[in-house]
Amino acid sequence: MADLASLVDQLSALTVIDAANLVKQLEEKWGVSAAAPVAVAAAGGAPAAGAAAAPAEAKTAFDVILASVPADKKIAVIKAVREVKAGLGLAEAKALVEGAPKPVLEGANKADSDAAKKKLEDAGAKVEIK
Repeated sequence: MADLASLVDQLSALTVIDAANLVKQLEEKWGVSAAAPVAVAAAGGAPAAGAAAAPAEAKTAFDVILASVPADKKIAVIKAVREVKAGLGLAEAKALVEGAPKPVLEGANKADSDAAKKKLEDAGAKVEIK
């Protein structure tokens, strides 16, 4: 374990140029490329951008996010949260409301997410669906 701590200290002392040279040497020695994960992430990001441009009908799971709650509407919103999220106790609902912005429902279908949004907005909360 002491060897690892020493190694971390040594690596922390490297300049940017020295670190870049170390990466190149390790790539050559181990036959790997540090750039590959970045390329995969970039390639993975491109279809996601295309999917975002697709119609919203393609999306089947929605997250209902409690964005904000006015102080005078907190009790009504806590009650609405308990109705929307089955099995949630009073303390948990209160913590969720006071910790806004927080997700109330995750991975809900379109009908459930719309119903939850309406119920929470009717109670006075500001809600987002993502």
